[in-house]
Amino acid sequence: MKRTVGGLLGYSSENSITSLNVPAERKRERERLSTRPSETSLWHDDTTVVGLIKDDDESAYRDEVQHLAVWCATNSLELNTQKTKEIIVDFRRTRSHAHTPIYINGAVVERVSSFKFLGIHISDDLTWSHNTSTLVKKAQQRLYFLRSLKKVHLNPRILVEFYRCTIESILTNCISVWYSNCSASDRKALQRVVKTAQRITGTQLTSIENIYHKRCLGRARNIIKDASHPNHGLFTLLPSGRRYRSLRSRTSRLSKLLLYKAQ
Repeated sequence: MKRTVGGLLGYSSENSITSLNVPAERKRERERLSTRPSETSLWHDDTTVVGLIKDDDESAYRDEVQHLAVWCATNSLELNTQKTKEIIVDFRRTRSHAHTPIYINGAVVERVSSFKFLGIHISDDLTWSHNTSTLVKKAQQRLYFLRSLKKVHLNPRILVEFYRCTIESILTNCISVWYSNCSASDRKALQRVVKTAQRITGTQLTSIENIYHKRCLGRARNIIKDASHPNHGLFTLLPSGRRYRSLRSRTSRLSKLLLYKAQ
């Protein structure tokens, strides 16, 4: 009996640190592949392969894809090529050659400009307008239920709890990942939903900006406490022991990431 799984393939031309997350029975394979510029992550029946391309050398990335296909066939798993998508993040101004399509079991993998991954819409230009508009639309639909509860004269405390559970949780889903690189118009759209909920509940609600800063600080504290975290070494104290050393970045996109904002 074979089980069908889908997945996401992608690579980036940016420099980054990669790790490998594979099943326990593949411990030897994990040790062998950990030195390669590619990453395999498994989430239940979804599989993600991420590769870092340097000097236009895609061999490690393509070998990892083929290795995954062979491993699935050996373990009675079948990759669904129709559900498998490839997304490429490349900010180079000039590209030496066009990207050759990826093939799995003789079928070409579709290349897309945006993909929904663990509830987040990731675009190949790393802008978050599509993700933000999707979250705002979903949250606005739930404002109807908040208004309905208001009409039956429920206690404001109950209205706030309902808002936090059904609306705020949507607007702040993985907010530490994408909010820092949102445009001003996207941030206004998010906050507009909060202001509407404030008028309905008649109480002051926490702004999206404040929630983002709290989440960033909380995530940074967890990284500092966890010595096994890949980014733990990026948090180093200054000789005074009061502040952490600031990280340098050559692009504004990088300087807005959580690791830079939290320091």
